[in-house]
Amino acid sequence: MDKSFNAAEAEPRIAAEWEARGCFKAGANARPGAEPFSIMIPPPNVTGVLHVGHAFNNTLQDVLTRWHRMRGFDTLWQPGTDHAGIATQMVVERELAKEGKSRRDMTREEFLSHVWAWKAKSGGTIRQQLKRLGASCDWSREAFTMSGAPGAPAGEEGNFHDAVIKVFVDMYEKGYIYRGKRLVNWDPHFETAISDLEVENIDTPGHMWHFKYPLAGGQTYEYVEKDEDGNVILRETRDYISIATTRPETMLGDGAVAVHPDDERYKPIVGMLCEIPVGPKEHRRLIPIITDEYPDPTFGSGAVKITGAHDFNDYGVAKRGGIPCYRLMDTRAQLRADGTPYAEAAAIAQAVANGEKTLTEAEADALNLVPDHLRGLDRYEARARVIAEITAEGLAVMTRADDPRLGKDALKPDAEGADALVPLVEAKTITQPHGDRSKVVIEPMLTDQWFVDTAKIVGPALDAVRDGRTQIMPEQHRKVYFHWLENIEPWTISRQLWWGHQIPVWYDEDGGMYCASTEAEAIAKSGGKALTRDPDVLDTWFSSGLWPIGTLGWPEQTPELKRYFPTSTLVSGFDIIFFWVARMMMMQLAVVGDVPFRDVYVHALVRDEKGRKMSKSIGNVLDPLELIEEFGADALRFTLTSMAAMGRDLKLSKDRIAGYRNFGTKLWNAARFAEMNDCKPVPGFDPAGVTQTVNKWIVGETARARMAHDEALSGYRFNDAANGLYAFVWGRVCDWYLEFAKPLFASGDEAVIAETRATMAWVIDQCLILLHPTMPFITEELWGAIADRPKMLVHADWPDYGAELIDTDADREMGWVIGLIEEIRSVRAQMHVPAGLKVQLLQVELDEKGQAAFERNAAMIERLARLSEVTQVAAMPKGAVTVAAEGAVFGLPIADLIDVAEEKARLAKVMDKLGKEIGGLKGRLGNPKFVESAPEEIVEEARENLAAREEEAAKIKDALDRLAAIG
Repeated sequence: MDKSFNAAEAEPRIAAEWEARGCFKAGANARPGAEPFSIMIPPPNVTGVLHVGHAFNNTLQDVLTRWHRMRGFDTLWQPGTDHAGIATQMVVERELAKEGKSRRDMTREEFLSHVWAWKAKSGGTIRQQLKRLGASCDWSREAFTMSGAPGAPAGEEGNFHDAVIKVFVDMYEKGYIYRGKRLVNWDPHFETAISDLEVENIDTPGHMWHFKYPLAGGQTYEYVEKDEDGNVILRETRDYISIATTRPETMLGDGAVAVHPDDERYKPIVGMLCEIPVGPKEHRRLIPIITDEYPDPTFGSGAVKITGAHDFNDYGVAKRGGIPCYRLMDTRAQLRADGTPYAEAAAIAQAVANGEKTLTEAEADALNLVPDHLRGLDRYEARARVIAEITAEGLAVMTRADDPRLGKDALKPDAEGADALVPLVEAKTITQPHGDRSKVVIEPMLTDQWFVDTAKIVGPALDAVRDGRTQIMPEQHRKVYFHWLENIEPWTISRQLWWGHQIPVWYDEDGGMYCASTEAEAIAKSGGKALTRDPDVLDTWFSSGLWPIGTLGWPEQTPELKRYFPTSTLVSGFDIIFFWVARMMMMQLAVVGDVPFRDVYVHALVRDEKGRKMSKSIGNVLDPLELIEEFGADALRFTLTSMAAMGRDLKLSKDRIAGYRNFGTKLWNAARFAEMNDCKPVPGFDPAGVTQTVNKWIVGETARARMAHDEALSGYRFNDAANGLYAFVWGRVCDWYLEFAKPLFASGDEAVIAETRATMAWVIDQCLILLHPTMPFITEELWGAIADRPKMLVHADWPDYGAELIDTDADREMGWVIGLIEEIRSVRAQMHVPAGLKVQLLQVELDEKGQAAFERNAAMIERLARLSEVTQVAAMPKGAVTVAAEGAVFGLPIADLIDVAEEKARLAKVMDKLGKEIGGLKGRLGNPKFVESAPEEIVEEARENLAAREEEAAKIKDALDRLAAIG
């Protein structure tokens, strides 16, 4: 064997051999009559590249898949990618822009041909990266959510597109899908609706402007403000109502001003009309003052302008109060430039406000209430113009220049001093919605969209988790799932894009609508009329919601669908419970009447070593491909698995990965040690038949490790499974068994040597088998290097041995020996006895069992504990440290080997330093302000530091007590 494992050379070679031999194909290594085990990969975006979250998610899936495959299950890990509507269109448009081209200069078909060309060239990046990680998917079955779509090139055949279209038509015909005008999140960059889940709410510095809405006809009222005790603190006559807004440009579309029904200040003017203070004076619109529960009397002035077409809360008020919703903006968030002149539009709106006219929803949407001189302006340019016009007219609420609400930026030197009056414009942090792809501010927009009536399909998805047909782990995510589905809104499924599944609905010239799988069917339904297809495409999450059945060939009743559906397990990040997991549940139950998966394991987030979320701006992002290049895929995989505690975020660091690379090296060296001692696998070796105590013990330890590992993985306790193997391989096999075997190899007894060689070969093989799901590359390399095998390790039989291999006598004896050696080593380390120095062991007391165990293992004890001799004494002499073991008392005479006074002084200094650090950490953690206000990762780091220092202090105290006993 080579001296070390060359991951950079071996990993690609091994991966290629696995694939060439078809090791990952569905059903590979399945035993006759095997139970199926299937996992659907959460399909990464076709634009995606491997990040550390992908690496974590796919490592866990691969561990489960390899484990089941080796156990003889009929296994399928289904791979594939999502067409990622917005992300892919964005990438391709950027590529076209480099060539001076624009999507708007070409037909839909021409643009889509560019998308398919990009997909053929660059869309397979993440597939190759997943292979580099060792993902054992059945790559021959790779799926794509746009396979089989019109215009798809050769090689993109499939029926996923047909399945999506069929589901839309079926759900439409069942009344689950409808078209309606609703307020949606509108992305002005991509000119499409996006879901709430594709919106990032970002806190940004902003302002709130306070304006006067004059009462119609110059009417006045007595405005009275009172304090909490009912005392009048302000009384004045007003001819206006004051409102505050962060978006003055939307005032043009106001339909009313709302106040709370219990707000005494405004009761005299409820039902009156007030004037929107912007636009040509001769055409100023009057709107009603209404009541609604929505306004908060304690916030701002307590009066809220209602712009139903551009704010989600206002939309609700408008619907309840019968207030028209007037849309101000076009698809690029510019003020509308269409429709009749402003004078005509304002007159119609005024007639509505006066109760002289009513508008249908469509008529209100068509009405353009943007004044002629503001039409076509960008929303922010329009904002500046509106503010300037209102302020110039004297309709801005004024305040003293030193009003703290203005913020520091507004407090500028003024010739008239701090008591000068200035417009009230509060400096505020505003939470603004941004498109997660475009990064531009989202505009709430009233548009015609397609919706799934989720209320009609959500019930079965809730029931399936409640009755246990689908298990969600850990428990906190089950609660999140219920909370979201129990409060679900209609799902907007249309997108104004070109890349995606075009909605299968056609319209005739009279507005007649025909939903059908093909245009020919739609024409037949229309009676032969000329039709135009709806230009919108379906939300990506609609098609990926069909992933479990779509990838298995549905609507055809394929053998794979029958065999692998419902799938066994879904491994998913918590951030797509709403996006994907819940939608798959609703969709599969609505379409085929069954749950998509039995178990859902929801994993946490991978953070940096300080517990911070990884961010390019912070510069703490760890690239898994770079980590693989530096440490190898096995080290990264084992690190991620060992830290996958259910419900807890991972704190990933290069040091941890380097440590697990060292673990791989330890395994390699153990195999080399076995090879150097001529340990080869013996056909028909029976681990239950070994006779030597050491060999019986390690066989039992192996059985324990197998049982613990399988129990942990069965419960999705990935960290326990990995850490248990680490403790077994490094702690039991490498640290102890290899050392215990050396005297047996040197015994000169051929039978003992032969048995030990066979046992060691078997133990090393078991290490490789048990570690393979987590560390597949190094274990596969060793498997082939140790001996010629009938098949690769990936298809080796998983062991089923268990408690029958545990010999309690051998277990007790070797446990006693190891305990004694560890205790001697601990004393030596605490007392700073030089590592290379051999010391005498004094035997004070030793019972019969202990005597027998010591005699059988004396050579091992003396060598591993670095003993010069063992001497029986009647009593413990002065200057010796007590070493306790079951049924025994030993001593180490070390007073002459170290400077006791100097060692006491050194440890006292260390103890004093630790005491101060512990005191400081306890003080911080005992301060409620620190615990409540400091970032979570900082508080957690302080707790961990305190625990580590308290543990260290306990050891130092133990050492000081022992030194005190010496004298």
